[in-house]
Parts: sequence; C-alpha cells; structure tokens
Amino acid sequence: MTQDASQEDGQQESFISHLVELRTRLLRAVGAVVAVFIILFIYPGASAIYDVLAQPMLASLPQGTRMIATGVITPFMVPVKVTMMAAFIVALPVVLYQAWAFVAPGLYKHEKRLALPLIISSTLLFIAGMAFCYFVVFRTVFHFIATFAPQSITPAPDIEAYLSFVMTMFMAFGITFEVPVAVVLLVRMGVVELSKLKSARGYVVVGAFIIAAVVTPPDVVSQFMLAVPLCLLYELGLICARMVTPKPGADEAVNDGSLTERH
Repeated sequence: MTQDASQEDGQQESFISHLVELRTRLLRAVGAVVAVFIILFIYPGASAIYDVLAQPMLASLPQGTRMIATGVITPFMVPVKVTMMAAFIVALPVVLYQAWAFVAPGLYKHEKRLALPLIISSTLLFIAGMAFCYFVVFRTVFHFIATFAPQSITPAPDIEAYLSFVMTMFMAFGITFEVPVAVVLLVRMGVVELSKLKSARGYVVVGAFIIAAVVTPPDVVSQFMLAVPLCLLYELGLICARMVTPKPGADEAVNDGSLTERH
C-alpha cells in the first residue's frame, strides 16, 4: 500500500509539473504575440497594415473608389484584427518553439531529428502559401472579377466582408502548402506506403478540384489556382517522402538503440 501510494503521488506530481510547464509555454507564446502586436500597433500602425492587406482589392477597383465600412466600430476593429493576424505570423517561430520545447523532452533522439525539420518546413510552407495567395491569387482573381462587373455598377466592398474572405483564402492556401509535410509524415510513420500514395494520384487530382470548388469563390480562376498547386505539392511530397522512407529493419534498429536515450 505504501509503495502504491508513493507511486500515485509521483504520478500526480508529474502531471502537475506538466501542467505548470504547459502554462509557462502558453504564457510565453501569448506574450510573444502580444508584444509583437503592441509594436505593430504603434508602428507602422493598424491602419497602415490594413492598407497593405487591401492593396490587391484596391488595385482592381475603378480609380478613386474606396472600400466601405457599414458597422459603427468596424473601421477600428477590422484593422485591429488584421494587426493581430500579422502579429501571430511574425511571432509564429516563437510560438512553434514553445510547442517544440514542451514536447521535446518526451521524444526519442531520432524523433527529435525528424520533428524539428518538419516544424521549420511547415512554418515556411504556410507562410509561402499565404504569400502566394496575396501576391498571385488575389491580384489575378480580383482583376478577373472586375472585368465581369457591369459598367452600370460601382463596386464598393465592405472591409469586414473583405477581411473574412482574406482570412478564408489565407487558411486555404496555407493549409494547401502543408501537403508535402503531411505526405512525408504519413510515409515516415508507416501509416501509408509510398506506392499506395503514388497510385492514388488520380483521386488526389479529383479531390483537389473538389476542395478548391468548396473553399474558393465560385470562379474558375481561383479554383484552378488552388487545385493546381495542391497537385504539384502532392508530387513534391512524394519526392520528399522517397528520401525519408526508412529501409527495411532500419526503424527497429533505431528504436532499439534509442530506448535508453530518451530525455
């Protein structure tokens, strides 16, 4: 009974220590985002950051036309939300490092060697997806839509609706650019064999266009600009997965050698 009680106390203390560690990491991550938000809010300012985000739309509108705000506090809240989004992106390396620092002690050495490159690559790919959306997709789609606008109307998009659209597209393209990481993880963890993923190319193409039709506006241009990169990134994931595919018996040797090296 004494041994069981002491073991239970040890498990409880370990659980509490993990909660304290999690709280510390969360506070540091939130603190980094808040600190960057304060800096960006002061300079260059929330309004300037929103103006940058609105440039693709403004470039497609008739000269002299501006966006509108229908809500009472919308002119204040929308730029603040945009600044918070920018702060999260800037502080993303710190946020991911805190997540990595929390889970790293429970990983084997070979798992740490795989996890850190995946965290870095997934961050860069997500940002690349957002950049592709901003510099290529927005300008192309907005120009395409503007050419179909009747001459009898004057487009004046609402800034809150524009922010909602931008956030949806950023998430769609950011997640799409994570496809290579997902493919590598599936193969490296043994969930799916590389040969099966190669044979599923046709289904991936069909699925890519279905996903693009659901998450993008109802125009052909934006659907193609999401579906085509998704297919190409899937192929890139297959190439990268081929490089990290373990040889037969390699995983067993690594696991046996690292059972005593866990930190």
